[in-house]
Amino acid sequence: MRFSRVLNVVNCHAEGEVGNVVVGGIGDVPGQTMFDKRVYLEENLDQIRQLILFEPRGAAVQNANIILPSNHPDAPLGYVILESTEYPAMSGSNTMCVATVLLETGMLPMTEPVTEVVLESPAGLIKVQCECKDGKVENVRLTNQPAFVYHTQVPLEVPDLGKLTVDIAYGGMTYVVVDAAEAGFDLVPSEARALCELGQRIKKAGAEQYEVKHPENPEIPGITQTVFTGQLSRQTDESGEYLTSKNAVVVSPGRIDRSPCGTGTSARVAVLHARGDLAVGERFVHESLIGTKFDSRVESVTTIGGYDAVIPSVAGRAWITGTTQLGLDPSDPFPNGYTLGDTWLTAL
Repeated sequence: MRFSRVLNVVNCHAEGEVGNVVVGGIGDVPGQTMFDKRVYLEENLDQIRQLILFEPRGAAVQNANIILPSNHPDAPLGYVILESTEYPAMSGSNTMCVATVLLETGMLPMTEPVTEVVLESPAGLIKVQCECKDGKVENVRLTNQPAFVYHTQVPLEVPDLGKLTVDIAYGGMTYVVVDAAEAGFDLVPSEARALCELGQRIKKAGAEQYEVKHPENPEIPGITQTVFTGQLSRQTDESGEYLTSKNAVVVSPGRIDRSPCGTGTSARVAVLHARGDLAVGERFVHESLIGTKFDSRVESVTTIGGYDAVIPSVAGRAWITGTTQLGLDPSDPFPNGYTLGDTWLTAL
């Protein structure tokens, strides 16, 4: 082997969504905060993201996370999230993967039955509570940064479809929240491709028709996500009554999030609370297109830049699936990888 770059990766997924964790090979990334480091990576080292996520080493259905030292006194480590077309400020499924990898590989000490740790994401500090048994992280509950609604029940003109009534909400990424039935969907796996194609058109229309800026960090991107939401129902389990619904989040450049999506769940929790459908402390269980679930709730309410907001928590499970050493041969004709529209919906 004659690699010009070697990256050590722990492969992981959270409720079906791949969130691989890069634990070595990156080196120092300048920046005081994790958001600063995110910006530096995007502007100066984007070839790393492409190397990891694009073919032939990656695939359209993968995310990755780079573990980095944190300068914040409350966080032993931080992480920058890499997705196919952007560097999100926050991701729930990726945070679950990061916490699971850090504890199960011994990068941070595990305490049974519960390990509590604070990690620094580009969105800010994220408190994580991990239920642990026999060396396995069995459940991860993260307390997110504030989620809030930019626009409630506003019209959106979508080319080749017509007018939809949508909400626009932030939960770590900014979402157009669409009623799946209004858009003609039942939220079943066979609809995945059609959901992706329409979801991409909806988020593009949303970004063109509604400019939004995060009130505390205007560098956080505006609308980049679409979430199709299913009908609400109330069910009961051993913990009591809870609110539940299906959903499908369309991740750019056009694929379905395999998990129920942590930031999408946070955005929807904010919408449900704003509508009066979800009280503080009440459980909301979000189900993905493949049947996996996140258990969420409103921990408290707050305000952010004039917006009423909630502090959501989201819980789910993650599993390590292997370890990989990614290498770049200096003669490889695809040092930054490539994409094709057959699986990526559009070539990047």
